[in-house]
Amino acid sequence: MGKYNFDETVVRRGTNSVKWDEEKEDGIIPMWVADMDFSAAPAIRKAVEDRARHGVFGYAIVPDSYYDAITKWFRRRHDWEISSEWIIYTTGVIPAISASIKALAMPGEKVIIQTPVYNCFFSSIINQGCQILESPLKRENDTYVMDWDDFEAKCADEKATVFLLCNPHNPSGRVWQKDELERMNEICLRHNVAVVSDEIHCELIMPGHKFTPFASVSKACSQNCVTLNSPTKNFNIAGLQIANVICEDAVWRRRINRAINIFEVCDVNPFGPVALEAAYNESEDWMDELNEYLYNNYKLLKETFASELPEFEVLKLEGTYLVWVNITSSGLTSEALTAKLLKEGKVQINSGTLYGEKDGEGYIRINIACPRATLKEGLQRIVQTLK
Repeated sequence: MGKYNFDETVVRRGTNSVKWDEEKEDGIIPMWVADMDFSAAPAIRKAVEDRARHGVFGYAIVPDSYYDAITKWFRRRHDWEISSEWIIYTTGVIPAISASIKALAMPGEKVIIQTPVYNCFFSSIINQGCQILESPLKRENDTYVMDWDDFEAKCADEKATVFLLCNPHNPSGRVWQKDELERMNEICLRHNVAVVSDEIHCELIMPGHKFTPFASVSKACSQNCVTLNSPTKNFNIAGLQIANVICEDAVWRRRINRAINIFEVCDVNPFGPVALEAAYNESEDWMDELNEYLYNNYKLLKETFASELPEFEVLKLEGTYLVWVNITSSGLTSEALTAKLLKEGKVQINSGTLYGEKDGEGYIRINIACPRATLKEGLQRIVQTLK
């Protein structure tokens, strides 16, 4: 038994939760949108409560201790040396993606993505007047790998100026290895393509796997990339809206900062910075226990599918808490199977087509970041509905 109780059921329905209250019908188990059903780490809750007790919630500045917490965390946990001046704070990683694209790509230019991939990548690119250029990942055994020839061909497109990387990759669950990241950058440099690396799930890593920040691989990687990260997914504080852009290149940084101001996402609320400091300074053991709990949830899901629905393929989970499942043997489309689970099983999951109409078809995404009792009930309903 660990120090923290991840088995505790926290009632979220009726709290204006996107995850729990979007569907109005009672009795639905939501295993879709990427937030967790666990209470935040005690140190984070205390920091937020202490700030709330002050009683005045005016405009907030971000203190030096904020930058210190970030630089020490990534040095300690990921062997990545960051200068404080490289950091720009903002309200979220999605606004940061849009600002980075605006800063580094002209309207009409192309942004490369690896499908199937996080759905907001598509909208961020389109919203900046840019074109989506898909370089699909290749299925290999129970995971995905890079299609290096296709990736090089897409980077060689004269209109391609930005590669939007997802690391760890959502929804495939891949945690890119150091040699893969280095090869990505070599190809990008050959074709003058800048890398924007979304690393929001960077702490949610399963045992036996290691996360490598893109910028930490080499000086060349650091100088050719913009890193976007946040404690929000990792520590379940997405509603506090705090994220960071980390960029060594001073010219790029100035342009991104300008875009953030144009989008008016340059101010943060009083709770985000104190929550980040409490996460990075005081909650590392909570994160380690969380990852162990999530891994055991993944094993339970994998064992359940193997024994009850063996025709469905559960892909390897290296990072995140989002499990990618191949459902082609059902004979149903992803949308039809998702609708069937919601209507008949009262389980809400994501259709794979959300992450690419072509490369996501035949898959579903299941969020396992919940107490084990909730997961067991959700899996039982999935089995009963699909068996």
